[in-house]
Amino acid sequence: MKVIQLKTKAILFSSLILFINCSNKEPYHERVSMEKVAIDEGFQSVKEETKDLSTQTPTQKPNNLKIIKSANAKYKVKDVKNVTNKIKRIVHKNGGYISDLRFENNLYKKENRFTIKVPEAKFDELMDSIGSYSEFIEFENITTKDITEEYVDITSRLQTKEEVKVRYENILRSKAKTVEEILKTESKLRIIQEEIDAAKGKLKYMNHKVAFSTIQIDLYETVDYKEEPITYKKSFTSKLNNGFSFGWELIKYVIIGLIYLWPVFLIVTFVYVLLKLKQKRK
Repeated sequence: MKVIQLKTKAILFSSLILFINCSNKEPYHERVSMEKVAIDEGFQSVKEETKDLSTQTPTQKPNNLKIIKSANAKYKVKDVKNVTNKIKRIVHKNGGYISDLRFENNLYKKENRFTIKVPEAKFDELMDSIGSYSEFIEFENITTKDITEEYVDITSRLQTKEEVKVRYENILRSKAKTVEEILKTESKLRIIQEEIDAAKGKLKYMNHKVAFSTIQIDLYETVDYKEEPITYKKSFTSKLNNGFSFGWELIKYVIIGLIYLWPVFLIVTFVYVLLKLKQKRK
């Protein structure tokens, strides 16, 4: 019985020692060696570029845009001639001019159509001034055309052609020796010069279109309808004027006829004088 108790105590004692040893040990960690990896330079540049894009401000509008402005409007006014004169004064005051004008008057309305050329900076101001004279705005159409890309392209081509022209001039002065070489070089220079002149003319035209905006204006006023008479009767005064005119025209024709017949009168006079002389001799 004592032997069994001793074994039991020994087992419990061993278990206690084993538990104490296990609790004192550190927890298990698997250690994996890691190599140092170099950072890619491209990644760093992309990172910096992304940072720059995130802080970048919106693109500002360029100052050298080439924009052609034009407008087309139709207004009803109280007095076409009066408003037209006012618009002429405003256009002249703002440095513009009227390129063409056409007035039309019928049984229903009076209408005046004209085209205005005005500096681009005065375009909006002039449109507002013209609209203030109207009783009713039938329509207003304002359009813009961006020709910046075309203008830059022509300017770049012109610069290239001028550089080519300079090279050909150098060849003509220093390298062209024979007559054939001189003629070929001069032919190339002539073609280049024609292309340069055409490009300059195009740029000049585009600059004028940008500098001066075009405004097409239609003004009209309604009038009381009057039925057109079927026949017209002349008054006594009209008949009297026509009689004087006809008499004067008749006198002019008689005088002109006598002038045409002066040789006949000369011959008749000569014959008459001869006959008189013969009668006296008898």
